[in-house]
Amino acid sequence: MSELPERPGRFNGLRHIALLVPNLEECERFYVDVLGMEVLNRANEDLVYLTCGNDNLSLGRGAGAANGLQTLDHYGFIVDSVEELEAWYQYFKAHGVTLLDRPFNHGDGARSFHLLDPAGNKVQPLYHPAVSGQRLV
Repeated sequence: MSELPERPGRFNGLRHIALLVPNLEECERFYVDVLGMEVLNRANEDLVYLTCGNDNLSLGRGAGAANGLQTLDHYGFIVDSVEELEAWYQYFKAHGVTLLDRPFNHGDGARSFHLLDPAGNKVQPLYHPAVSGQRLV
């Protein structure tokens, strides 16, 4: 039996969350105009990324929950490098964690993959050049 890889260093924080919202434009105006976030990237007409400078909020147009309200799509842990992201992928794979995809590139320089925790929550280890490498005190 081969030896399992050691766990890579710690994640650099839980600083990404993705919400599916039925009213994308209204939510974007709220987060930008009321809360003061900035648009980081508009991936397409159904997906916008916002930031306070050290985080990443994804708003995606979606039907949401049966009650028509927002629903959590996934949350993400920041890693500091593409190499660290790959090390986490190999670590999870070796430990039999349910992986939903392989590491892939985003259009804005980010790279990530998705997995499930034991309760079925979707978790995204994420390298993002706008927030990776920052240290919060």
